[in-house]
Amino acid sequence: MLGFLGARQLGLDNPFRLKCAETTRRVLSLELNKDRDVERIHENGINTLDIEPVEGRYMLSGGADGVIVVYDLVNSSKTYSYTCKALCKVGKSHPDVHKFSVETVQWYPHDTGIFTSSSFDKTLKIWDTNSLQLAEVFHFEETVYRHHMSPLATKHSLIAVGTKNPKVQLCDLKSGSSSHILQGHRGEVLAVCWSPRYDYILATASADSKVKLWDVRKASGCLITLDQHNGEKSKASSEAANTAHNGRVNGLCFTSDGLHLLTVGTDDRMRLWNSATGENTLVNYGKVCNDSRKCLKFTVSVGCNPEFVFVPRDSTIAVYTIHAGEKISVLRGHYDNVDCCVFQHHFQELYSGSKDCNVLAWIPALREPVPDEDSKKVGPQAHVNPAFEDAWSSSEDES
Repeated sequence: MLGFLGARQLGLDNPFRLKCAETTRRVLSLELNKDRDVERIHENGINTLDIEPVEGRYMLSGGADGVIVVYDLVNSSKTYSYTCKALCKVGKSHPDVHKFSVETVQWYPHDTGIFTSSSFDKTLKIWDTNSLQLAEVFHFEETVYRHHMSPLATKHSLIAVGTKNPKVQLCDLKSGSSSHILQGHRGEVLAVCWSPRYDYILATASADSKVKLWDVRKASGCLITLDQHNGEKSKASSEAANTAHNGRVNGLCFTSDGLHLLTVGTDDRMRLWNSATGENTLVNYGKVCNDSRKCLKFTVSVGCNPEFVFVPRDSTIAVYTIHAGEKISVLRGHYDNVDCCVFQHHFQELYSGSKDCNVLAWIPALREPVPDEDSKKVGPQAHVNPAFEDAWSSSEDES
C-alpha cells in the first residue's frame, strides 16, 4: 500500500490502482460488525435485500411475513455503536400489504422515489416511497419467484418477471401493462437478471436446468442457451444438450462489468460463463451446497482485483474469487439459513438476511495501528503484530 501511495504522490501511477488495492483489502477483511445493528422488524425469515445505487444509504428488506421495511444505513447518532433504524414499513396493518411471502424487493435504479416488490401472492407492486402508497399493481396467474429491472436502461422501463409459468413476463413500468412474453423454457422460471452492460440483454434461469440469454428487441428473443459441455457432448446425448446444470438453476448474477455471468444450481455447482459467447469457462468452485426450492440471491463485489462472489450456504456466506474459483473465507454469524446478501460498493460492506429474522452487517476490519516509540519501551513481552517485528540480524548475533 505504501508503494501505491508513493507512486501516486509522485504522479507515476493511476489513482484507480490505489483505489482498487484499498477496495480489495477492505473486502478481504470483512467481518461481522458487533457495533452496528440493524433494527429487527420482521417476525419471519428475511428473503430479500436491496440497497439503492444512488447514495448507497437506504436499504429495502422483504420477509416471509409479507412485510417490507426501509432502513437508513447512515450513522445519524454519531456514536461508535449504533443501530440502523427502520424509517418506515409496509406492515400487516397496511391495506396493500402482500398477503404472502415477499420474494424480491428492488429500488428504482435512478432515484429512491420508487421501489418494487413481488410476492407469492402472484403480484408485482410498484410503490411510492414517500407516501408508501401503491402506484401500480401487476397481477399474474402463477406464483412470482423473482423480478428485476435493468440497472442502466434509460430507453425502456421493462421489469422482467419469473413465475411458475415457463413464459418470462416483461412488464412496462411506464404503460402499466405487460408488453410481451419470452417463450423457450419448459419449467418454472426461478431467476431473471438484466445485464449491467447492455440495456436489452436479459438472462433467465429455470427448473428445466437451462439458462438463456435474450435480446428483448428481437422477435425470436433467445440469443444463446448455455451449455455446460460447450457443445462437446450434445451429439452423444441429446437430453444433456444445452443444459447449464444437472439440476434446477435457481440463481443468476452478472459480474459488475457484465462480461461474465455466474449461475448456481441444485447440482451443488456454481459456473462462470462468458456472457458474449455463452462459453462455460470451466472455473472449479468445488461443491457449492444449494438445496433451495426458490431463487438463491447471491451477489458480487465491485471495483476489486480480483473480484469476489458472496454465496449463502446454510447459515454462512462463502466468499470465492470469481475467476480462480478459490474459496477465500466463510462468514459466520447467523443462527439459521441465509437467504440473501447484498454488497454496498460505496464502502465495501455486505448485508445479509436470514431465516433467523436478523439482518447482519459485515464491515471491513480496522487496520492495526503501527506501534509508536512508547509501546516499544514496554519490553519484549508486549504483543507486536509480526508485520512490525524487527527481523534484522547480523553475523555477530548468529555466532
